[in-house]
Amino acid sequence: MTPEVLFQDKHLLVLNKPPGMPVQPDPTGDEALLDWANQHTNKTMHLVHRIDRPVSGVVLLAATAEAMTHLTEQFRQQLIDKVYMALVQAAPPAESGELVHYIGKSKTGNKSILYPDAQPGTAKAELHYQLVSQTQRYWLLEIIPVSGRHHQIRAQLAAMGCPIRGDVKYGARRGNPDRSIQLHAWKIAFEHPLTGERMHITAKLPDLPIWQVG
Repeated sequence: MTPEVLFQDKHLLVLNKPPGMPVQPDPTGDEALLDWANQHTNKTMHLVHRIDRPVSGVVLLAATAEAMTHLTEQFRQQLIDKVYMALVQAAPPAESGELVHYIGKSKTGNKSILYPDAQPGTAKAELHYQLVSQTQRYWLLEIIPVSGRHHQIRAQLAAMGCPIRGDVKYGARRGNPDRSIQLHAWKIAFEHPLTGERMHITAKLPDLPIWQVG
């Protein structure tokens, strides 16, 4: 599994992570995206954000502490825009819509639980979705998360009755052999920490037949 370099300069590294590759070292000992980035740049890189191991797509890393601070502040102020693509196993109730829940983390199983109303220990989770295309078996959705909660997209789409293909943790019929799921961090937009330029970066979908929908 080799990441694709989408952008690189003295301050930033933006990668397209393959599905199944951990973002940072975990107990499996498998090569992590962060380790790969350190070797690629010959620097100690800083993860600005994370995506789940089964998920593919764009990940932003900072090469300096100054860049890390600047980008982290952009996330805090919700100035960074992200767009995902998800391949789901059921038709959404409408071609587009908004999902709002209150999300908390399960005490076991590294899983998020949704509630219709605020509960102690929960946070508001909100996203917008749009149907892009479909086949007889799968529906391709564009997802714009408003918040960035643990397993938010996975849990909210499952709650809508549209589990992501391969995501057995949230109700998919079966898993993928490589334990990946068909959720892809497709686009990211942010302000360059040095120049102030608004950056728009796209990570192409995995080169797999299953993604060829419509």
